[in-house]
Amino acid sequence: MATLAIHGGKPLRERPYPAWPVAGPRELELLQEVLASDQWGGYNELVARFEQLFASLHNCDHGVAVANGSVAIEVALQAAGIVAGDEVIVPAHSFVATASAVSRVGGVPVFADILPDTYNLDYRKIAAAASAKTKTKAVIVVHFGGVLADMDRILDAADSKKLLVLEDAAHAHGGEWHGQRAGSLGLAGTFSFQNSKPMTAGEGGILITNDEVLAERARSLVNCGRRKGHGWFEHFELASNYRLSGFQAAVLLAQLERLAEQVRHREQNLKVFLENLTAPGLFFQITPQGANVQTLYLLVGRVDEDVFGIGRDEFVAALEAEGIPCRRFYPHPLYANPMFRELPHRVEPCPVAERACKDSFWLPQRVLMGSEEDTLDIARAIAKIYEVVKPTSKRSAAKRVNGPTSGA
Repeated sequence: MATLAIHGGKPLRERPYPAWPVAGPRELELLQEVLASDQWGGYNELVARFEQLFASLHNCDHGVAVANGSVAIEVALQAAGIVAGDEVIVPAHSFVATASAVSRVGGVPVFADILPDTYNLDYRKIAAAASAKTKTKAVIVVHFGGVLADMDRILDAADSKKLLVLEDAAHAHGGEWHGQRAGSLGLAGTFSFQNSKPMTAGEGGILITNDEVLAERARSLVNCGRRKGHGWFEHFELASNYRLSGFQAAVLLAQLERLAEQVRHREQNLKVFLENLTAPGLFFQITPQGANVQTLYLLVGRVDEDVFGIGRDEFVAALEAEGIPCRRFYPHPLYANPMFRELPHRVEPCPVAERACKDSFWLPQRVLMGSEEDTLDIARAIAKIYEVVKPTSKRSAAKRVNGPTSGA
């Protein structure tokens, strides 16, 4: 039997996975175009070009590029008419901006549970979370890991309570639901271009929509309160400067050219991985039937300790020691962040979200960006670990991973 790397054995894999982000000559070419221009800021022609191309790719007529994905959510909420005291339903697991954006515009986040198989918002919880006694106005759907949520059921549930639907698609660039792209299914969608995202300029974001009125309001909020057709020094509402720069737009235009092929490549490698996964007790994120294109920003899974032989923390440590990048899921649901001790919010029962903090993990997108052999190494490393830790009893399984304990 092989010795696990975490116990001093030879790692299954010593070669690193492909680096992220990815850049090349096309980024340099477009950056030089900005440098040669007389406008490097948000009014560079490449910004408008990127807004149009990205929105069009995602089946929307309007795109408003912004400084980052967090700002994009705030602007979407404000442009949609969310005001102080309005409640907005959010999933209990996401990056903090999904909820903090609601608080920053004066709203009240209402935390609802996720589904155990997709890690996306549980559409069955929307009706209960929308209180008849309070001002519940909207729901933010997160396409977690780049697998689209069940938008048919979410839109039906939201419609029954007359709620606006906004999509936080920070993980889902190029993803599709029944052939319709992420961000175009609700009133508006927002994306992040932070350093780890499927498209990146280091930072950046965009709001997309088919609602012309919302788009114009969003552009005013991003551009110091200005309005189309009026003077440079005419400011119609309290706003700020959240514009994207020409340099970021240049990088993003190049990134956009690669997106479809990168998504296809990750989908193909996921298929290879799942076909070769033999160890029991691991369950990976299920794709709803309508999610026909998965961005796969993350490969999300959970460990059943009783079946696999060890718990999530031990599994992650062992897998990383074998050379496979992996990290534990969020340490707590969003509502457990210290900021919400002071900020108004409401929490619906979230047992699935609570459990995910204990048994779930994810692998970053770059592990699916290599060759088929690179992908097979993930399955091989898992099989190696399982052969050592597979349970005869919980106590003996724990000893095999953690080593002998005093008195053992």
